[in-house]
Amino acid sequence: MSTLSNVISKGCGNASTSVRLTPNTIPQVVDSKTGVSVEYAYNPDGKWFVLRTSYGRAIKACNYLISQGIYAYSALQYKVVIENGRRKKVLKPLVPNLVFAYMTIEQANIYVKYTPALSYLSFYYNHFSTNNDGKNPPLTIPNKEMENFIMATYTRNEHMRMIDEKSCHFKGGEMVRVIDGPFIGVIGKVARIAGQQRVVVSLSSIGMVCTAYIPTAFLEKIEK
Repeated sequence: MSTLSNVISKGCGNASTSVRLTPNTIPQVVDSKTGVSVEYAYNPDGKWFVLRTSYGRAIKACNYLISQGIYAYSALQYKVVIENGRRKKVLKPLVPNLVFAYMTIEQANIYVKYTPALSYLSFYYNHFSTNNDGKNPPLTIPNKEMENFIMATYTRNEHMRMIDEKSCHFKGGEMVRVIDGPFIGVIGKVARIAGQQRVVVSLSSIGMVCTAYIPTAFLEKIEK
């Protein structure tokens, strides 16, 4: 895998909604304050670490990591709020207090344990596994799974949502690829949620996220 994209994104790992990704590409990330940009490029020693922040500082942590040359991603979405009697769209975390960062274990330890500017950052541990000393290791996400999650969430679509399996009515459990529209390239299961046909993407030990409505003509069945 080579560098995956030359797309510029704004606001800690999220691309402009006017940008369309092609399958198997994810955008650059840009520190919204400094303008520093980082491309996602394959590293044989790199892993997608799940990092937890306190006090809603995921975007702050994400921007800091990007400024240090780390590809970091925080999934955001637009939500409608009422301020002073007026409707307004604001960006809110889709997965509260979590940052996803692609780096080596050595880098992860430095930023989590020995960087004063990130004193509010900690590992999100994998409670379904233990290492040689009997402790839970930091949770990491497989590359393809994380890339798929980014493609599903980078649009900031206000109709995306985190869901649980009970709220899904899967259509035979078939896997599909989205071949057109803002979610092009996303792979997941077709489900009916809130009365609409959507595609559900899983993220290991974190949960599931569903897209906005996708018409059948935009879906291609993936044969097992």
